[in-house]
Amino acid sequence: MAPPNNPANSTFSLLRSRSLEKYFDLSNGKFSVKGFPLLYDVPSNVTFTPFSSICDSSKSDAPLPLLQRVQALSHEGGFLGFSKDESSDRMMNSLGRFSNRNFLSVFRFKTWWSTQWVGTSGSDLQMETQWVVLDVPEIRSYVIIIPIIEGGFRSALCPGNDGHVMIFAESGSTQVKASSFNSIAYVHVSKNPFNLMKEAFSAIRVHLNTFKLLEEKNVPSIIDKFGWCTWDAFYLTVEPAGVWQGVKEFAEGGVSPRFIIIDDGWQSINHDSDNPNEDAKNLVLGGEQMTARLHRFVEGEKFRKYKGGSFLGPNAPSFNPQKPKMLITKAIEIEHATKARDKALQSGATDASEFESKIKKLKQELDDMFEGDESSLSGGGCGSCGCKAGNYGMKAFTRDLRTKFKGLDDIWVWHALCGAWGGVRPGVAHLNCKVAHCHVSSGLKGTMPDLAVDKIVEGGIGLVHPSQADDFYDSMHSHLAKSGVTGVKVDVIHTLEYVSEELGGRVELAKAYYDGLSKSLSKNFKGTGIISSMQQCNDFFFLGTKQIAMGRVGDDFWFQDPNGDPNGVFWLQGVHMIHCAYNSLWMGQIIQPDWDMFQSDHVCAKYHAGSRAICGGPVYLSDSLGSHDFDLIKKLVYPDGTIPKCLRYALPTRDCLFVNPLFDNKSILKLWNFNKYGGVIGAFNCQGAGWVSKERRIKGYPQCYKPVSGTVHVTDIEWDQCMEAAEIGEAEEYVVYLDEAEKLLFVSPKSDPIQVTVQPSSFEIFSFVPMKKLGRVAKFAPIGLTNMFNSGGTIQELDYNEVGAGPAARIKVKGGGNFLAYSNFPPKSCYMNGAAVASEWSADGKLTLNVPWIEEAGGISDVVFVF
Repeated sequence: MAPPNNPANSTFSLLRSRSLEKYFDLSNGKFSVKGFPLLYDVPSNVTFTPFSSICDSSKSDAPLPLLQRVQALSHEGGFLGFSKDESSDRMMNSLGRFSNRNFLSVFRFKTWWSTQWVGTSGSDLQMETQWVVLDVPEIRSYVIIIPIIEGGFRSALCPGNDGHVMIFAESGSTQVKASSFNSIAYVHVSKNPFNLMKEAFSAIRVHLNTFKLLEEKNVPSIIDKFGWCTWDAFYLTVEPAGVWQGVKEFAEGGVSPRFIIIDDGWQSINHDSDNPNEDAKNLVLGGEQMTARLHRFVEGEKFRKYKGGSFLGPNAPSFNPQKPKMLITKAIEIEHATKARDKALQSGATDASEFESKIKKLKQELDDMFEGDESSLSGGGCGSCGCKAGNYGMKAFTRDLRTKFKGLDDIWVWHALCGAWGGVRPGVAHLNCKVAHCHVSSGLKGTMPDLAVDKIVEGGIGLVHPSQADDFYDSMHSHLAKSGVTGVKVDVIHTLEYVSEELGGRVELAKAYYDGLSKSLSKNFKGTGIISSMQQCNDFFFLGTKQIAMGRVGDDFWFQDPNGDPNGVFWLQGVHMIHCAYNSLWMGQIIQPDWDMFQSDHVCAKYHAGSRAICGGPVYLSDSLGSHDFDLIKKLVYPDGTIPKCLRYALPTRDCLFVNPLFDNKSILKLWNFNKYGGVIGAFNCQGAGWVSKERRIKGYPQCYKPVSGTVHVTDIEWDQCMEAAEIGEAEEYVVYLDEAEKLLFVSPKSDPIQVTVQPSSFEIFSFVPMKKLGRVAKFAPIGLTNMFNSGGTIQELDYNEVGAGPAARIKVKGGGNFLAYSNFPPKSCYMNGAAVASEWSADGKLTLNVPWIEEAGGISDVVFVF
């Protein structure tokens, strides 16, 4: 019997016949692209194999259009491999050398976090480099080398001597060995650097078939909403009364959150030395919980004893909004006293009794603060067990939140990939669990010292056996789903590589855990209710993202430098933006980039707000109680808790790819994105800090913290990267609105660039709107609501047609405030929601109109200008 016809194979044969051009060549120790040498002194044990010779696309579950796209470009990519004489669980090999060639790369500076790095030689690379893009101006192209996964091994790039690029492959287990690889790295070439990323990761997706691209997945419902995360407000002291108070403050301020994330501190955790049936007491600061383990898969006592209706009635218990700050302040005192003791002992002191006495006194004061403010929410409810009555615990609390705050769509909670930071406590659950000792990969020895790593290595991880990963996640998530929780922030993701020695290596262990997580997400949280965090390593992206569609692209928001540099309160914010911007280049192919929370009362809050306005993801804060800048928040968020979101995720402009916007003393970070009817560029001064490889840390460069000048041009926006925006990019003339300067400019694709100078920790947002000719003389361009950072994002619909005897512009605008448009002539008439209204026009072409927020219409107003 003949096999059924496979239209995909027929298509591949046709496309393959059109793609016979040879782009890459490896011969005589040179690796060349289109005839130009890229790598020299390539060892004889290195191989290159074209994509189509290794990848059998017919075995991929990728959608047919994606398969066809990859196959059509298969001649532009291929795989590097190498062989050794002896098998090993970790191998290092040169791929050749290069020098005097600009590169852009991303490397892991901590186990969990990655960032940008540039240079000109293979020796300039950093350890744990996730990918490198080489500029090849000789052929007006770019080449990317991406270390990937083969068999039970994952790989990363690292620096070698004399310009050599080294590849390091490891399995994470001495029981998993190999001696040769055919496809341990992928290489791709393209004339467009943004196409390069898309094409390369599409090819890897088809080849590995272990993850999915962002375009294949649904994103979480929070993507276009405003939210609040509890972490910086409470740290580990989070409790129902504090969460309620926080949501209440936002609602009373006129910006109700549509989602909240109850961060670390809500779980049932304790230390190995604690009573196995009781929660650890009086934890405050991050670090104290990092050796603790889950002892129940339900909420901790603070939330278990919540009695339904506690805050809904007239006699709701009082809550001191200063309590969290008081607890945190006291805990910091203890931390400082402990460090002082340790420093004295390290300096040779033999008598620490005075230090011990002070620490004991401070700890007692902290305990008294907890005991002196016991919450009265239990009402006789069950605090020692998971009470099944629906009127207690997390279920009652989420129900009450939604009853009081009608717009609160989503309530998410935090958990670590392994449950808690220290995993699960053996013997307390129905699952097979034991404490696994941690082994840190040699590739991480060049990364930044990290308290989290030290603590996890110290305590090990209580690891549920991977064969029970499905049951493990469902045990946690099914309870949460029944309790009204709609999603999870999964943190501390990249710990599995520490504990894979006896479990088949890091690749197989990760597959089992990520498969279990994915199944539970589909069952309990509609498949989309997740933000991944502390996950910025290729293992996760290549193995863990079949279901996960959103993740952090920066490290944590640091409101001050944990190492004590007083200027860190400023320069750390620019560092955060660099992480987010450049990580989005690769992570954005696979997940929706999340730029993390910030605090609206921070000294650099406006700086953060400007980036979040155009980042293309959700906007959420971590404000402390009573510490909100509502005027700032309202420039980001509509009264209904939604946001004027850009169409896609923000990326660095092409002229920012091979520069160092952190400490080269001259470069501005420019980000481009799209709105429905225009483009946007954000120019940010991030100068003032950066990575120092010899010191293995990010530190301030005060000599760089100064104004920086640069240029902005309409062609900085990559119009062809968005189907909806491609036509806008063909306009002959644009109006440009500068948000901070409140100024209108007029440009065309042939105009000189706009000159801009940006102060330290400051920014400017440029909104580009195509000019439309109406009738014989009128020219018109709608800017949007200028009281919002992303003014163009407020325009929901735009149509030009005739009204009566004259041409007209019809606009649906969301929000309330000052609507601005450019018009070279005053309109004959103006209508809003069907009624004639007065607008203001000035000789410089500014046409303004005050637009009210109409709740019943979802905040959308119909505006018509007739000319």
